[in-house]
Amino acid sequence: MSIVVTGASGKLGRHVVEQLLEKVPAEQVTAVVRNPEKVAGLAERGVRVAVADYNAPETFDGLFAAGDKVLLVSGNEFDKGRVRQHSVVIDAAKAAGVALLAYTSAPGSLTAALADDHRGTEQALLGSGVPYVLLRNGWYHENYTENLAPVLEHDAVVAAAGEGRVSSASRADYAAAAVAVLTGDGHENATYELGGDEAWSFAEYAAELSRQTGREIAYHPVTPEALTGILAGAGVPEPMAAVLAGVDAAIAKGELVVDSGDLSRLAGRPTTPLSEAVAAALKD
Repeated sequence: MSIVVTGASGKLGRHVVEQLLEKVPAEQVTAVVRNPEKVAGLAERGVRVAVADYNAPETFDGLFAAGDKVLLVSGNEFDKGRVRQHSVVIDAAKAAGVALLAYTSAPGSLTAALADDHRGTEQALLGSGVPYVLLRNGWYHENYTENLAPVLEHDAVVAAAGEGRVSSASRADYAAAAVAVLTGDGHENATYELGGDEAWSFAEYAAELSRQTGREIAYHPVTPEALTGILAGAGVPEPMAAVLAGVDAAIAKGELVVDSGDLSRLAGRPTTPLSEAVAAALKD
């Protein structure tokens, strides 16, 4: 039996593999990637590396074995039909008879366009008959803390989220939940709504940045249409800019507040505070 992680060279997948190696022998872990050079270090540590691509179904033939536990990390190629891509993995898992397929989805409360592919993938997974876990990941701290340059350049947090709040957590937190499911028992056919312990507003985020930088950083709420234009002007493709603005609109409606407690419960510890993520980002 192997624990298989797709998208293992990505930011979330790499966290999952690293945390798995703290709990199980390396030879029990398979990292699925498109470019093996990106995980050469993992291979040197004894992790099995498999090369496969969501866009090439044949590359998944024989990749899984009966009894494997698989983490399907959602793809980020929004223009290539993610439900079809994910179904390639689901079909291969079903054919192999895997013991469990966990999928990194989006909160059940999220109605923004970003969630459409996740809902479609969930339907495909539930219809497959494969034992599943839906890891409905909320928003990541890093969605903000990895994009501080324009904030610090203009001393402004610009968002279309109004006074809405976000239950974000770190990638390492979400990875810990995935690892708990992949290495534990009793998670078959479960759905977990995952988010940080403390929800925050963008005004509070701006205040935290001000506190840590010693500068006056203000929150400037804008309309979703204005945010789409700002992002497109910064080089984000317009369809993606509209999707991101749609997430902000969903935040304004309270759709990214997750108060289930599932994430800290699965991780076995409190989630990472936003202030800690900000501090780490400002050091880099």
